[in-house]
Amino acid sequence: MRASLVQPVANLGLGLGQDNPPQFLVDAHKEALDLVECNQYGPTNGLPRFRETLSDIYSPLYRRKLDPETEISVHSGGTEAILSTITAFVESGDEVIVLEPAFDLYELHTRYVGGTVIAVPLHPPSQASTCINRADDWTLDLHELENAFSPRTKMLILNTPHNPLGKVFTVHELLAIGNLCVERGVIILSDEVYEHLYYTDAFARIGTLSHNIARHTVTIGSIGKAFNATGWRVGYAIGDKELIKHVWRAHIILSYTTAGPAQIAAATGLELAIANGFWEQNRAEMRKKIDSLCEVFRELALPYVEPSGAHYVFVHMGKIRIPEDYKFPTSISGKSRDWAICWFLIHEIGVATIPASASFSNANAHVAKDYLRFVACKSQEELELAKSRLRGLKAFL
Repeated sequence: MRASLVQPVANLGLGLGQDNPPQFLVDAHKEALDLVECNQYGPTNGLPRFRETLSDIYSPLYRRKLDPETEISVHSGGTEAILSTITAFVESGDEVIVLEPAFDLYELHTRYVGGTVIAVPLHPPSQASTCINRADDWTLDLHELENAFSPRTKMLILNTPHNPLGKVFTVHELLAIGNLCVERGVIILSDEVYEHLYYTDAFARIGTLSHNIARHTVTIGSIGKAFNATGWRVGYAIGDKELIKHVWRAHIILSYTTAGPAQIAAATGLELAIANGFWEQNRAEMRKKIDSLCEVFRELALPYVEPSGAHYVFVHMGKIRIPEDYKFPTSISGKSRDWAICWFLIHEIGVATIPASASFSNANAHVAKDYLRFVACKSQEELELAKSRLRGLKAFL
C-alpha cells in the first residue's frame, strides 16, 4: 500500500477494527493485570472463571449443562482453536469438506497436517452479476455436498455467520449438513466467531439441533471477534467431551496455555455484555456501517451481496473497465481479474480490499473473478474516506 499513488490508502481489506473494545472490557483487563494468578501459567484448558462463565452462557443454548472441565477448551484465539481442532482429528490422507467461498486458513491448516480440502461451492443466484442480492440467496446443493463425501472424509468445516458472504445458514440447511455428517461419522467444525453479528431474526447453531449432531460438532468462538479485540488472541472450543479432550491435547502442543488477564477480562466482559445490551447495540452499529459503505456501491450501480451476518460486503466489480494499456507488475499479470482490480484500486483509487479468489479453490475460482471483499468494521472516518475514493471509479465504468 505504501507504493500507492494515493495516500493514505483506506484499508478495507483486513477484518480488524480501528476502535478500542468497549470500555468495560478494557477496564476488566486492567484489573486482571493485578491478579497474581493471571500473570503466571494457568491451566492448559483455560482458567476456571472463564470456562465456568462460558458454560453459564452457552448451556441454555444447548439445552443442557455444559461441563466446564471437559466440554470447553480455551485457546489463543479462534484461529488456534480451529488449528487445534483440525490437528486433533485430521491425518495425512484424510479429506476435509469446505464450503466455498471460505476463510483461507481452513485450507492452509488442513494442508499443514497433511489433509486434502474437498471444496463444495455455494452457488450465487442467477442475477448476482447484475443485481444486489442477499447472502442467503447463495445456496448449497445438497446433492453436490453428499457426493463430496468419501471413505476418507474426516471433517466438514462450516462457517456461520459466513466470511466473506455474510450468509447465515438456516435450520433446514444446518440439519441437512449435520445429518449427512452423522450418517457418515464425520466431525463438524462449526466456526461461529461472528455469532453476535447477525441481522436476521435468529441465529441457529448446528451443535444445538440434535443430540447426535452435538456429539459430532466442535464449535469455535472468539473474544476478539465478539468485542473488536482481535489483538487479545482469546478463543474457545465447545463440544462433547470425547471431542474436546483431543482438541485440548492439540492445544497443549500448539500453544500450551492462553493469556490469563485476557481470560478473566473476557469472563467479566461476557457477563456485562449480556447485562447492558452490548450485543444488540454492537449489531445495530455494525449494520449501520455496512449500510453506509453500501451507499457508494449503489451510487456506482455495482451489484453486491447484502450480508445477513458478519461485517463483510462481497462486491461484483464486473462493470469496472481498467485501461487496456494499464501496466501491471508481473506478480499480478498472471493472476485472475479480481487480483488486477484489487491492485488497481490500491494504486489508482487509494482503497485496499481482498480479491475473492483468495477464498476459492482453483476448481471454483471462476465464481470469484469479478468479486472483491470489503470490510465494514472500520471507523466511520475511514469508511467515508473509502467511499470518497471509490467514487473515483465512475471514470472507469
